[in-house]
Amino acid sequence: MNEFVSVHVDVDNPGIGTIVLDRPPTNALTRQAYREIIAAATEAGRRDDIAAVIVFGGHEIFSAGDDLGELRILTAEEADTAARVRQEAVNAVAAIPKPTVAAITGYALGSGLGLALAADWRVSGDNARLGCTDILAGMIPGDGSTRRLPRVIGVSKAKDLLFSGRFVDAREALAMGLLDEIVAPDNVYDAAVSWAARFVNAPARALAAAKAAIDGGIDRPLAEALEHERRLHIEVFAAAHHDGR
Repeated sequence: MNEFVSVHVDVDNPGIGTIVLDRPPTNALTRQAYREIIAAATEAGRRDDIAAVIVFGGHEIFSAGDDLGELRILTAEEADTAARVRQEAVNAVAAIPKPTVAAITGYALGSGLGLALAADWRVSGDNARLGCTDILAGMIPGDGSTRRLPRVIGVSKAKDLLFSGRFVDAREALAMGLLDEIVAPDNVYDAAVSWAARFVNAPARALAAAKAAIDGGIDRPLAEALEHERRLHIEVFAAAHHDGR
């Protein structure tokens, strides 16, 4: 049984699964937590009773990023393994074949922000603070943020955040496209539910294909991306035709 990360489906919100981070006080991410994120993302992706997914750190804080105490005592070999597990965990969230939303409260820093970037959409409280803080520890992200952040906010703004490690408040994050919505702090989870609820009765196969077309085509040359889209279109068409027989 997982200790720090779990998957819940609320009876009041059927069809919406929530991946909950629960490692007080800051949801600092360890190797064990990352492994549990992998398991939770895999579970949320395969469960038929989950149509959309929320990633939530609770009402106080999303995640302050990596557990620096653990990182400081790793050998070089252990650090390499930890980096692979970290990236696999964030990639597992990004690969969930369903709409995903990060519900950000308090702080999303370092790999915590990297985890939020793996979601399709991000909502936060208007008091939230976000930052790519790895540079402040003399490091660079190992969670995919150097690739995902420029996709979300553009290269220049991404370099500003990655080079400086500065915190941005919710309003600046919204203006630069790092967030999609800001609400009162107490309403963050409910706002995430409202976004996710739109997809509960939507065609799951088509949603998965649309997500695969966007995420799988964004770094490809246009001709390859269009061919990727065409193949997915035909797969969805063939499946729908078969189901309709």
